[in-house]
Amino acid sequence: MALEFRLPDIGEGVVEGEIVRWLVQEGDTLREDQPMVEVMTDKATVEIPTPRAGKVAKLMVAAGKLCAVGQVMIVIDTDGTMGSTNGPTGHLSQPAPAPIAAPQAVVPAAPAAGPVQTVSAAEAAGRKVLATPATRQLARNLSVDIRTLVGSGPGGRVTRDDVRRASTEKSAPKSAPAQAAPPQAAPPQAASIPATPPVARPAAPPVSVPINAEDERLPFRGLRKKIAENMVRSKLQTADFTYVEECDVTELVALRKRAQKRAHERGIKLSFLPFLIKAVVSGLKKYPILNSTLDESRDEIVLRKSYHIGVAAATDSGLMVPVLRNADRLSLFQIAAALEPLAERTRTGKASREELSGSTFTISSLGKLGGLLATPIINFPEVAVLGVHKIKETPVVRNGQIVIREMMNLSISLDHRIVDGYEGALFLQHVVGMLEDPTLMFMELV
Repeated sequence: MALEFRLPDIGEGVVEGEIVRWLVQEGDTLREDQPMVEVMTDKATVEIPTPRAGKVAKLMVAAGKLCAVGQVMIVIDTDGTMGSTNGPTGHLSQPAPAPIAAPQAVVPAAPAAGPVQTVSAAEAAGRKVLATPATRQLARNLSVDIRTLVGSGPGGRVTRDDVRRASTEKSAPKSAPAQAAPPQAAPPQAASIPATPPVARPAAPPVSVPINAEDERLPFRGLRKKIAENMVRSKLQTADFTYVEECDVTELVALRKRAQKRAHERGIKLSFLPFLIKAVVSGLKKYPILNSTLDESRDEIVLRKSYHIGVAAATDSGLMVPVLRNADRLSLFQIAAALEPLAERTRTGKASREELSGSTFTISSLGKLGGLLATPIINFPEVAVLGVHKIKETPVVRNGQIVIREMMNLSISLDHRIVDGYEGALFLQHVVGMLEDPTLMFMELV
C-alpha cells in the first residue's frame, strides 16, 4: 500500500515551506516517527517525522524547492506491495485529493447560491474557526474577518467559497425596494463630460543581472526572501520616523560589573540586554500605545496587555526575532537565563515557530558593533522598534567640568499613524532615565 504524505499545516498562516534537507533517501527503510525532512517556513525550520513505518518509494519535492501545504512530499510503501513504479509515483492505492495551492493574486469568483451565514462581531471575538491556511490567506487578501463566518464545509470548516461569498456580499450595495423610477429628461449633450479613466501604474519589471562566469549566485528564496518581503511590507504600510537620544550608562556599567559575580555563581551570563528589556517594559507600561497593534480590518488600535519582547538576532539564514514572553513577570537574572538558550536555538535553526512569533515590541542591537546611529525598520505589525548602539568612553560636560563617561545612543523608529512624536520621545526619555539610574528598576519592581 502506498501512502502519499503531504506537507501538513505547520502553523497559522503558513501556506508553503522550503525543503531544506531530506534526511532519508529513496529505498530507505523507515520506522514510525523517524525524522525524514527539514522544512523551512517564514519563521522557523522544523523537522517532520514519518507517520508510518515503511520504505521510501519516491521523494516528490527536491531539496531547495518550495512545497505548498497539502502537496505530496513523499510516497511511502507501507507494506511492500507497491512493486515497480510506472511514472513518478507508480500505482497508488488511495489517490489523494488535489494539493492546496499556494495563494495567488485572488479574484473573487461568482458567489454560490444563498448568502453566507455569519455571526455578530461580539460573538466572533475569541471564536475559533476551522479553516486551511490558504483559506485564511484568502480572507486576509479580501479583508474578510474569518471569525464572523459560519463554515459550510465538513465539520463546520470555512471554505474558500464561503470567504468569496462574504467578500461579494460585503462589497455589494444595499438594495432598496424596487419601484418605478420617474422618467427623467436626458441631460443636454453639451453637459456630458467623459470620465477620465485612472491611469494604472505599470508594475516594475524584475531586475535582471547579466550572468558572468566569475560571479557567485545564491538562491533568493525561503527565509531570506520572506525577510525581504516583510521589510518591504513594513516600509510600505507604516508612516515611520526615527527619534534619537543620548544615554549616559556609566552607572549601568558599574552595576552590571557588580552583578556579574552573583550571576556567574548561578551559571548565568549577564549582558546589558536584560537591563534594556526591563527599562523597555517599564516604558511600555507608562506609554501603552507603543505596545499596540493596528487591526486594519476593524479600524481598531489594539493595546496589548502582554509584554512579549522580540530581540533581533543575526543568523546564517538571515535576521530572526526570537521572542521573550511575559518579560514583565521575570527578574533580571531570569531574563538573562532565558535569553542565552533562546539565542542559541535561534542561531542553530532549532527555535520553534512559537519562539519566533508573537512579539509586541522589538529591540535591535548589534552589540559591540552597534555603531553610532541607525534607523531600524519596524517589525510589522508592531508600531515601534528600539535600536541600541555601542557603549564608548566619551568626554562630556558635567557641572562645568569635562569628564569621561560611558555613553550610548538609542534610536527608536515609530509608526506615526499610531504613535505621535511627542509620546514616542517621552517613552525613549523614560527608557534613558531608567538606564542612567538603574536602581529605579528595583524601586519600581518592574
